[in-house]
This record gives sequence, C-alpha cells and structure tokens, in this order.
Amino acid sequence: MSSASWPPQLKEWVAKCLGQMTDTNRVEAQEELRKVIADAFAAQTLWTTDWAGIQLQSLLPKQPILKRKSNDLPTSNKKAKKSALKQASNHTSDFNNPTALNRRAQRFQREHEIERQKSLGGNASLKANQQYAHLSDRPTTRPSSPYVNPADDPDADPNVIDWDRYTIVGSSQELFKDYLRLTSEPKPEQIRPYAVLQQTLLELKKRWREKCSYSWICNQFKSLRQDLTVQRIKNDFTVQVYEIHARMALESNDMVEFNQCQATLKTLYELGIPGKQEEFTAYRILMLLHGRNRSELNLYVGQLTPRQKSDSAVRHALDVQKSLAMGNYHALFKLYMNAPNMGGYIMDHLIGRERAKALMIMTKAYKTLPLSFIHSELAFDDIESARDFLTEHSSSFFTNPNSPDTEKILDCRPVLPNLTQAYEEKYRKVGIRGAI
Repeated sequence: MSSASWPPQLKEWVAKCLGQMTDTNRVEAQEELRKVIADAFAAQTLWTTDWAGIQLQSLLPKQPILKRKSNDLPTSNKKAKKSALKQASNHTSDFNNPTALNRRAQRFQREHEIERQKSLGGNASLKANQQYAHLSDRPTTRPSSPYVNPADDPDADPNVIDWDRYTIVGSSQELFKDYLRLTSEPKPEQIRPYAVLQQTLLELKKRWREKCSYSWICNQFKSLRQDLTVQRIKNDFTVQVYEIHARMALESNDMVEFNQCQATLKTLYELGIPGKQEEFTAYRILMLLHGRNRSELNLYVGQLTPRQKSDSAVRHALDVQKSLAMGNYHALFKLYMNAPNMGGYIMDHLIGRERAKALMIMTKAYKTLPLSFIHSELAFDDIESARDFLTEHSSSFFTNPNSPDTEKILDCRPVLPNLTQAYEEKYRKVGIRGAI
C-alpha cells in the first residue's frame, strides 16, 4: 500500500490526529492509528470509510486534574513552569504548521508501511524502505492546504477542512458498468454522475420485469451502489436503490446481498432519510427470528416506536415472534400463509425447521395422523410436498403405504425418534451467509 493510494480524506485525518498528539499519549495514539488504518486496508474500505467521523479513543480528553492554587507553588517551580509553557507554545505552533503536519504524516505512512512489510518478511521490508525513502526528505514545495482558502471565500472559517474539494463528481455517460472492487483512487471519467445513475436504475427495473438474469442485474446494482458511495450521495434515491436491490435479492434467494443492503438501509434510515422503513423493519425482525438471535432481537424490538409497531408488516413480524415464543405452530403457519410484502421469502428459510418442531409435538400427542391433515396444518403447497418432507426427514412410516396420498395414515410411534435425530442434524445450527 503506497502513499499514492491513500485517499485525500485519510491523509487529512492522519495529519489531524498527529496534530492532536502530545508526549503523554503519542505512543498509544500512534499504535491505535496504525491499527485503524491496517484494519481498513485489510477490509478494503480505505475509500469508503468516512474518516472525518473516526475518533481515536487515545486522543479523547482525559479527566481533568485539579490544580493547586498559584500562590501555593514554590517560586522555583514558577520559573520552571514558565519555561515549560514557552516550550509547549512552540510545540503547539509546530503542530498547526501545515508543512510540519505533512512531513509527520508522510513519516507515519512510511513507518506504517515498513511495519506492515516486516510481517511479510525481510525482503519485503527492504523494498518498503526503498519505496518510501523519498518521504523522509524535506518537500521542496509547500503542500496544498486542505483548509478553506480565504481568497476563495472571505467569510469561511480558515480552520475548517473544505471536504467539497475531495468530493468526486463522475463524468461517465455509460448506463451500465461491471462491478469491480476499488484498488486505487476512483477516477471521475469512470464514475457515473447522479443524473446517469437515475437513468440506470430505471433501465435496470425495466430489465428485471423482462426476466433478465439476476447475476447480471446484481452485478449492475453493486456497480450502481459503488458509484453512489464514492460520490458520497446519501438521499432518498440512495435508499430507493438499496431497497429495490434488497427485494430482488430476496426474490432470488440471495441472502448475502440482501443482508448487505439491509445493513446499509438501517444506517440510512438512522440518518433520517425517508424510505420504506417499516417494511424493512419487519424483514429485520424475521431475519433475527431465522437466526435465533434472541438477545439482539429483544434489543431491536424494544427500540421500536408505537408508530412502527402499529404498521401492519411490523405487527405481523411481531406476531410471528410471539407464536414462536409460545410454541403456537397453528398460529405460526397461518401467519406464514398471509405474510405481507416479501416476508414470505424470509419465512421460507425458517419454516422447514418449525415444521419439524411442530411435527415432533404432534407425533407425541397422537398415535396416527392423516397425511392430508399434516398437509393442511403445516401449510404445505400440496400433499405431495408433505409426503416428500416426511421422506427427507426419515419419517415416512404409514400404516397403509400402498394407499393414495390423500388416504395415507402416518404411524407416529416410529416417527418421533427419527424426526428428533433429523432435527438435531439439520436444524441445530443456523446457516446464514452475510450477517446483518
């Protein structure tokens, strides 16, 4: 990772952190700084992280210590204090010097790269030293300041960083573009502007209605989301893009992309950007029920407002939660058959597990059960699906195996042990790819 690959926002954030360091917190702060950047580099989020909002814990103000009264200090200590204050003043002025800050930032980049390369081996470390040797030299020209130029705006605060200088505005007019993970600074000619992205979304919706391949649609949506991210576009259009992609992912059983969209939507909703928040709140509750994440579910439900709970989709999801908690499988399968919006697609992932649990309860209570009753009670699409479910779970024991499916009777006694074993093997662990 060379210094040229660092986004401007990261460079300014590093310079800001270095300027806040003192002799007392320097070692701890530099260690935390290295870790934050290394983690972002490993996760490939250098360009997508909002560095202005990152706060190092080691740079937070400490609890103030009560000072003694000045008249209690010995005379000799007062002279030493004046000398220390003078040195601290000179030290602070050096922190505020952009040239000095830039040199310190460059040295930090070189040290960080050398430390990273050391972990890869001695030869890589030597190459890093050679690659970053020029950073130790004093720059011959004054670096451009990230702060507001008073000549451009006399009323602006010169101490405030002008982030608009680093906002990328795309110029590409291509409607479609393959998704590629960013490995360098994005170029405006490769990024589509806001107006083109709006046209892209309209065309993608049209092609989805025409039964276009989901793999191609998903690739285009990821590219669209990337162009929104690098241009820092966060508005109702951004929410619309993520909501549409999430629904398409649900319909295509792509839980990885759905979970990624769901996580981003949660952040956008928290920023106050309007959208179908109640619909996706219900989806999140159902996903947490599928994952059996009870602690997070209770915390999330406890934060819902009365207005959110009154929404029909959210109320349905809460009823599903209640039926699962009470073991009321009769109510659960009725809710499954009447799931609003696209909640049924999420319930499809948990309904097999709950059918097995319900059937275990039923076989404990009855000696025999008609297959037609199992079909209707457990909300199977047809009686053949009910029979196939029993076969898949090693539980197809019928008193009249040669009769038609509509007349078959399940023998419950041998079913229970086989069904219990199948449940332990198949449903004890929940496999959800992509965490919310």
